[in-house]
Amino acid sequence: MFIRRTRTRSSNEDYVTFRLVRSERTGAKVQQRTLLNLGRHFDVAPPDWPRLCQRIEDLLAGQLPLSPVAPPTLETHAQRIAAQLLARARVGSASRTRGTPDVQSIEVNSLTLLRPRSVGVEQVALWALDQLGLRDLLKTLGLGPSLRAAAVGSIVARLAQPGSERAARRWLIDRSALGELLGVTFDQLGPMRLYRASDALMAHRAALETHLFDHAMDLFTLTPTVTLYDLSNTYFEGEADQQPKARRGHSKDKRTDCPLLTLGLVLDASGFVRRSQVFAGNVREPHTLAGMLDALDAPPDALVVMDRGIATEDRLDWLRAQGYCYLVVSRERTRRFDPDGAVRIETASQQGVHLQRVLDEDAGEVRLYCYSEARAAKEQGIAERFAQRFETALTQLNEGLAKPRTRKRLDRVHQRIGRLKENSYGIAQHYDITVETDPTGQRATAVRFTRKARPGSMMTHPGVYCLRSNRTDWDEETLWRTYFMLTDCEAVFRSLKSELGLRPIYHHKPIRAEGHLFITVIAYQLVQVIRTRLRQTGEHAGWTTLRRILAGQQRITATFRRTDGRTLHVRKATLAEPPQQAIYDALGIDSSPGGIHKTLV
Repeated sequence: MFIRRTRTRSSNEDYVTFRLVRSERTGAKVQQRTLLNLGRHFDVAPPDWPRLCQRIEDLLAGQLPLSPVAPPTLETHAQRIAAQLLARARVGSASRTRGTPDVQSIEVNSLTLLRPRSVGVEQVALWALDQLGLRDLLKTLGLGPSLRAAAVGSIVARLAQPGSERAARRWLIDRSALGELLGVTFDQLGPMRLYRASDALMAHRAALETHLFDHAMDLFTLTPTVTLYDLSNTYFEGEADQQPKARRGHSKDKRTDCPLLTLGLVLDASGFVRRSQVFAGNVREPHTLAGMLDALDAPPDALVVMDRGIATEDRLDWLRAQGYCYLVVSRERTRRFDPDGAVRIETASQQGVHLQRVLDEDAGEVRLYCYSEARAAKEQGIAERFAQRFETALTQLNEGLAKPRTRKRLDRVHQRIGRLKENSYGIAQHYDITVETDPTGQRATAVRFTRKARPGSMMTHPGVYCLRSNRTDWDEETLWRTYFMLTDCEAVFRSLKSELGLRPIYHHKPIRAEGHLFITVIAYQLVQVIRTRLRQTGEHAGWTTLRRILAGQQRITATFRRTDGRTLHVRKATLAEPPQQAIYDALGIDSSPGGIHKTLV
């Protein structure tokens, strides 16, 4: 067994590949047979080739190395190449041998377990891909086999191990059995292949989004109804000088030190993404709505649900002019609520919500004043905490005026009070503060304050908010439950950021940065398919929990020495544990991903 360097010529370029070759005698002739194409990116130095080949032979024969392998990277290469050779020499499979006894005599002490690779998340992700017909679509769009494999690898890696494309490639090579399930060797795909797959996905972005959404609606027999719209941003690591959309602005991740990029999503009430678009990091939310709805070709009577950050008066006027219905949070600053005219409903968490419906016939709108018991308790706690902090600071300021060597000049005391008000999170508006002075009027002697809650504020009406809509024919409960769907949109962004690696962005090229976000959106669609199917069986766990459960299943090679001196290699997945089996049963998936492969050397 040896390694040969071979120059390959094609119509476009000449390049060098490396091949693993074995000399075999057939009669009086010696022939050289290629065992494996090691690809163009084989990076082992030629002086180490003989030692590497010897270690591959040892692994195939189930022998330990006679001497330490140096450098350590050779062992990684040897195990990877040996695994590929064993995969090409398979005898039997789970579908053909399951239930058929296979009795062999082995030396128990010779057992060796090799190459553990995760397979649970990969199996479920491929199921979701096929449910949406994504692999067939990529082929229809003209992506070649290696590019399709790279695209699937990027998407599945975003589900299982969120990170950059470089980190995804390392995971696909070193930790995942996805290549076995696809029949692909990811280490033979060049380092740039995943980036080119991202470019290819971006080139077909509109077709992919339409296909995924339509198939999701058909899969679960859903009818598109409500349009949810919201924005969120992510941040770049580095200066992002080459990113025209990278701007500094208000970061929802508290990363004001980094350039930002904004992702806008239009979702259906079912939680599936209908359209996505990338904006500059400092974009104002109200300015993006018209473009997104125009691109969506939303029907004129579609209901648009938005939060108060987008629901400006000019946006509502535009929605009315275009014939859209809307349901938004009112921007009115004064809170009001009449408990005598309200009805009470129960939420899914058994919390009470009181709803007061007020019809404004002149404006053609209905206002829904809502009082949430749980929200009231939360806001009361927040307001009291800020009030106590503010009062403590004022008390300390007052006590300091009686001590020597403290600043007592009137202008300095007013300056300190101003800073306290600025940092009070708005709680200072509920206090009357006076400063007493000495006879000269130049020095402060005491600071007096009294709490006086401003009417119509969070202090007097905790837990109260107002919704407004031009759907005047809906009752209180329908309006409130429809708006509550917007919390699903917020949950989407939380999933994208915390579970699917939306942040941060490391790319320098604009198309690669947008491609990173788009791959995350595709991965979210797959998660939504998985979770929607599981919810139908009573499983409501989040993706982080599901991923942790599935990640425990591995594919492992067990190597035995038989009593006749030959070596048996068995590659199979570990037995699914009860939580994993429950997920597989709910989705109708085989609990032994990849089957059983046996090789006798």
